[in-house]
Amino acid sequence: MTKPDMLDFKGVPLEKSLEKNLENIRRITGKSSDLLENPIEINGVKCCLVCYEGMISTSTITELILHPLMDIDIGQNHAPEALLHHVKNHMLMTIDRGFSEDYGDLIRRAMSGFAILLIDGIAEACAFGVQGYAVRGIDEPNGEGNVKGAHEGFVEVVRTNMSLVRRRMKSPLLRFDLFPISEHSNTDVIVCYMADRVPGKTVESIKKRLKSIKLETILGSGYVEPFLDNSKLSLFSGVSVTERPDAFCGKLLEGRVGILIDGTPYAIIVPYLFIENFQTMDDYNMRPYYAAFIRIIKFAAFLLAVFLPGIYVAAATFHPEMFRYGLMLKLAEAEKDAPLPLMAEAIIVLLIYEVVREAGLRLPKNVGGAVSIVGGLIIGDAAVSGGLISNPLLVAVALAVTASFVVPNLNQPVTLLRFICVIVGGFWGFFGVSALAAVVLVNICSIESCGIPVTAPLSPFTLKAMRDVFVRLGFRTLEKGHADIGNMTGANYGRNGRFDEQ
Repeated sequence: MTKPDMLDFKGVPLEKSLEKNLENIRRITGKSSDLLENPIEINGVKCCLVCYEGMISTSTITELILHPLMDIDIGQNHAPEALLHHVKNHMLMTIDRGFSEDYGDLIRRAMSGFAILLIDGIAEACAFGVQGYAVRGIDEPNGEGNVKGAHEGFVEVVRTNMSLVRRRMKSPLLRFDLFPISEHSNTDVIVCYMADRVPGKTVESIKKRLKSIKLETILGSGYVEPFLDNSKLSLFSGVSVTERPDAFCGKLLEGRVGILIDGTPYAIIVPYLFIENFQTMDDYNMRPYYAAFIRIIKFAAFLLAVFLPGIYVAAATFHPEMFRYGLMLKLAEAEKDAPLPLMAEAIIVLLIYEVVREAGLRLPKNVGGAVSIVGGLIIGDAAVSGGLISNPLLVAVALAVTASFVVPNLNQPVTLLRFICVIVGGFWGFFGVSALAAVVLVNICSIESCGIPVTAPLSPFTLKAMRDVFVRLGFRTLEKGHADIGNMTGANYGRNGRFDEQ
C-alpha cells in the first residue's frame, strides 16, 4: 500500500496486517502525541487498542472494554476470525459501537471519542463509544431570556443537544440523521425533522446542500447558514438560530427542519419566517391580551430602531414645519451652536455607540460594564456639554438603540439600515426615507427559503394563520380545527397548518 496523503486516506480500506495498519495510522496522524496505542494479546491473537487521550473516559474504558477483553476465552481456537466473531456476536461492551473498514471512518471515530480495536489478520476495526471529554453543563441561554419558559439551553456537544430535543419530543416521527461534513474537521451534523410534516425532497435537498459544503472546517453555525440561505442580496435571512430546545421543538412541530452542529450551542432552523423574529416562548406562557400587547410593542420598536434617527434628521433638515412651534424653537436652539451638520452628528453618535457596544462585548465581563459606564455617561455627557452633539439628537439615537434591543434577532440588519436611513434622510428628506422603506419591503418580499416566502402568512395571505401573528388567540381557540398544532411558536403556513411541498 502506498503512503496515504492527509486528504486522500478517506475510503482507503484497512490492511489485514496489524503492523501495517498501525504504521498507516501513524503516517496519517503524523505520530500525534495524543494518539495512544495499547498492544495486547487476546486469546493468543495480537491486537491493539487505539484511542485519543482526553477524548475517552478512563474509568469507562477500563470497566467496559479492557476487563472484558482480557477475560475472553474461546478455547483452543486462536484464529483472528473467531475472536472477531466472538466480539461481534457474544459481547455487547458498549451501546454505541460500530465497525470500520477504511481509515477515514476509523480516524473519524477515534477523534470522536471511540476506542478502536485492531485485530491482526482482520481488515476491519471494532469501535466502542467511551467518550469522556470535558463539556460545559446545561444552563440558561444567554441571548434568549424568558420569564416563564424553560431555563435549559443547548450546549456544544451535539449528542447532548439531541437528547434535549428527544426528551421533549417522545415521538417515533421525530427523526435524527447524523453525518459528518467538511474536509478537515469532519464535524458531526444532525438534521432533525418530523417525518409526517416535512416533504422528503425538502429534507434531501437540505442534506445535499450540507454535504456539498467544501469548507475545511466548521467552527460555528455561521459557517453553515450561507449554504442554506437563498437570500444572497438581502440584509434579511430565511434561516435563523436558537439556543432554546423548547423553541427548537416548536419549530419542528410546525414542519421546519432543524440542524444541530457539533461544537456550537446554536441550532439552525430552516425555513424561518420574518414574522417569527417578533415572537418568543414567553408569548405562549402569558395571557393572550398581554401577548398581543407585547407583540405590538415589538413591531413598533423595530420601526423606531430603523427609522427614528433618519426621520429626525430628515424633519429637522428639510421639514421643520412637521414640529410644533414651541418644539421647533427648542430644537433650533439646541442645534444652532453644533459645529457639524445634523446628519454628520447622527452618524458620529451611532458610530460611538457601536464602538462602545463592541468593546463591551469583547472585553472580559468584569471590564465590559465599566466600558458601558464610560461610554454612556462620561463621553455622552461631555459631548453634549461641550456642544459637539445636541440633546434632542442624542435622545432620538438613544431611543432607537434601546428599541433595537427588543428584537435581538434583527440586530445586524437593523444596525446597517439605521445608518442608511440617516444618510438618505440627510440628503433627500422624507422622500429618501420613504424610498428606503419601500426598497426594504420589496427586498423582504423577494426572499424565499426552501420555496417558502419569508413574508408568509402575510404574503401570500393565510387567514387561518393570522390567529398567531399580530395577536395570539387562546389555546382553547387555537386547538379548534387545528388538531396537529402542537406548540404554537410561530405563524404556520399551508393548507394544513404546515409547510406544503412546493
